[in-house]
Amino acid sequence: MVTFKHSKYSPSFIIRLIIYTFLIFIYSCTSGDKTVLIDENPNHEIEKMNSKVDGDPAFEQNLDTISEYAPHSITRNILNDRNGNIWLASWEGIICYDGKHFINYTLKAGLRQFHICSIMEDRSGNLWFGTVGAGVYKFDGKNFINITTADHLAGNTVFSMLEDNSGIIWFGTDQGLSSYRGGTFINYTTHQGLSGNSVQALALDQSGKIWIGTHSGISIFNNGTFANFKNATGDSFYNVRFIHSDRTGKIWISSREGIDRFDGQNISNITTNFSGNIYEDRAGILWFSGGGANSPDIALTKFDGKNFTEVISKNNSLIEGLREIDKQVFGITEDKEGNIWFGTAGGVVKYDNRSFNNFSIKKLK
Repeated sequence: MVTFKHSKYSPSFIIRLIIYTFLIFIYSCTSGDKTVLIDENPNHEIEKMNSKVDGDPAFEQNLDTISEYAPHSITRNILNDRNGNIWLASWEGIICYDGKHFINYTLKAGLRQFHICSIMEDRSGNLWFGTVGAGVYKFDGKNFINITTADHLAGNTVFSMLEDNSGIIWFGTDQGLSSYRGGTFINYTTHQGLSGNSVQALALDQSGKIWIGTHSGISIFNNGTFANFKNATGDSFYNVRFIHSDRTGKIWISSREGIDRFDGQNISNITTNFSGNIYEDRAGILWFSGGGANSPDIALTKFDGKNFTEVISKNNSLIEGLREIDKQVFGITEDKEGNIWFGTAGGVVKYDNRSFNNFSIKKLK
């Protein structure tokens, strides 16, 4: 037993010191420098117990951790979670809009400073953030856990993510495809029949099959095997950027050849213009970023099942609320009020079907 005779410190101070030292010891033994704890207070303050910060030297440093402004750089993807928060996969890290402020969790939590390129919410409400070079972060609302190739993830750049009907999480990386369940990875590459090792797109069709878009083609994973999916001329798709299974069961593919649609029997080329993301809103309207239906310069297009409508064109005269840099559109999502949010090369914009509100260049209303 240790006693503190004639100590100049009070007993209460010594007790607090012992407890603090014990907590630091427990954290250092269990975290492995990979877990960051989030305080549950309403101000989203984060306990910075992991002080190790590294990152991409090209990371866009933002000095504001909580701001009335959105990121001012590339926002590659965007997601509206089940609680109504808007999450941004940005070149400035993981950023959340809670309805009042934009909170940079990468800075607040002391996460590794890498570009974020993909976001997914699983059925349990966990958020997954794919990075460019630092693997993936899993966020359960309290803790961030970093998972990398050291944990047997196929690659540290995660372009796409998917949860299948069995609850298995799939990661499309720059070094192949990974499935993840119960802490165990199974990795697939061209050696197992995958069309290519750079997996940029993942989609789940209505029968439970997984569609995998790579730089070299499309594979369909079903019952443990891969089958190649060809275009209407019998050739492989090239540079597949996004695959979407709509509510009617049709498969939409964006690739170097443009936008193709598969109805279960026939493949139709909708446009030869390059496209990026595809998003389906609650009304069943499809939104396409990048290319479009009639012009190679269209930046945002919507399709109501019959007609394509140009929402933003790079050749348009300047639209109020948008800069030229904002006409390069990436990820798209819909909020609970039905507004369409999209990430751009210059930040993030909200569209209410009438006007554009650019949060990167002005304060919130």
